[in-house]
Amino acid sequence: MASVAQTSPDPADARAGDLGHWIGGPVAAAGRLQDVFNPATGRVARRVAMADAQVVSRAVALAAAALPAWADTPPIRRARVLNRFLALLNEHRDGLARLITEEHGKVFSDAQGEIMRGIEVVEFACGIPQLLKGDFTEQVATGIDNWTVRQPLGVVAGITPFNFPCMVPCWMFPLALAAGNTFVLKPSERDPSASLFMADLLRRAGLPDGVFNVVQGDKEAVEALLGHPQVKAISFVGSTPVAWHLYRRGAELGKRVQALGGAKNHLVVMPDADIDQAVDGLIGAAYGSAGERCMAISVAVLVGEAADHIVSKLAGRVRALKIGDGMEAGVEMGPVVTRAALERIHHYVDTGVREGAKLVVDGRGLEVPGHEGGFFLGGTLFDQVRPDMTLYKEEIFGPVLCCVRVADLGQAIALVNAHPFANGVACYTRDGGVARELARHIEVGMVGINVPIPVPMAWHGFGGWKSSLFGALHAYGEEGVRFYTRQKSVMQRWPRGSSGAEFHLPAAK
Repeated sequence: MASVAQTSPDPADARAGDLGHWIGGPVAAAGRLQDVFNPATGRVARRVAMADAQVVSRAVALAAAALPAWADTPPIRRARVLNRFLALLNEHRDGLARLITEEHGKVFSDAQGEIMRGIEVVEFACGIPQLLKGDFTEQVATGIDNWTVRQPLGVVAGITPFNFPCMVPCWMFPLALAAGNTFVLKPSERDPSASLFMADLLRRAGLPDGVFNVVQGDKEAVEALLGHPQVKAISFVGSTPVAWHLYRRGAELGKRVQALGGAKNHLVVMPDADIDQAVDGLIGAAYGSAGERCMAISVAVLVGEAADHIVSKLAGRVRALKIGDGMEAGVEMGPVVTRAALERIHHYVDTGVREGAKLVVDGRGLEVPGHEGGFFLGGTLFDQVRPDMTLYKEEIFGPVLCCVRVADLGQAIALVNAHPFANGVACYTRDGGVARELARHIEVGMVGINVPIPVPMAWHGFGGWKSSLFGALHAYGEEGVRFYTRQKSVMQRWPRGSSGAEFHLPAAK
């Protein structure tokens, strides 16, 4: 198969040699290094430096030094820098997508799509002058006016996962920068190149040194950011145990924390649904990006007599998936990100068989010719999964779809609402009453009706409920603006002469 053509040059050759940090500019790799793999080959592509507390402190100190001038920059001028970054991101989209595919494994078109969703948040952030407008009330009391403004927090940090090395950082730093904060990004050490690529584009767009910084690393870097007194807020996307730790520890330290955790997303198929449409939705949502999405559908809730037809059609489609190197044309699913991830998913499949689920399609043992060392797993399909099974309770984060059978809509809603994860849910139906009932009563943060992956657009915001999100505010959208700013209320009066001491609060009179 022919490779996807390379259509635009890289702004910097992020793939050459060992990768370091970005602290006011590129910092050469030094100290502890970790291998970065190409998942399609299983071979080491490069190495990345692991920041210690001293490196993190350097990045935070530079961000703090850059803060006063950047916060004082008028919002329209900050927006113009982001607008130039937006143009560069569009221009170099394919170069960035190639890096993502090379280090993550997702197919090239999926990497392009990820970048486009990140671009949408940058576009939204370019409207920051409108988004920072406050409220004003004249004459709230005699001779007193009252207004509110939103001001930046200071130095803020983002800790992002491997599955979306461009999109998830773009949920964070464009709004944070637009609002006048300075930013330290700690990307995943599994696919670190995208962060440096974007840092270079920001510099070319005219962002002052120190306003955006990247520290590569692992838990040591995360703990250093969390504990640093000058870091005022942390936004995180990753697993629920880490999200809960960051949220709890951040609260103890007086930091603002937005921590998005794990998911177990359900797709409910009603008996009246268009079966072919539902199967299309399940295939793309369960097996796209090898299931390594926080919004991937991992549970099909099959209602009534639709179940047998859907499982039969799913089985044929899963066996026909085109699996291979994500840079090859026509490939629908690439490898998982690491060998450890592959082994973890194998363990879940083994556990499902042992606990009595029916293994309809077994993806274990897949070999892709020419890529025998790659981290490949075929699409896997289970039927007759019960809510007490490990397959159902835990997030697998791989190309494994579990089918659960229920009798009616009420049972489907109860099943979904009983799960501790509550990121996304979808429903396929032709009945508007069913759709309304599910959307109103489901206890989940994001709902799709005949939309299998209901990821909101940039101006609406992203976030789950229960154990899928810790914190009051969702990512991006207007809630993102509120997360990266704090409100100040100003009351003002210009009296003409003294009227004596007042021993009461200002009141409307």
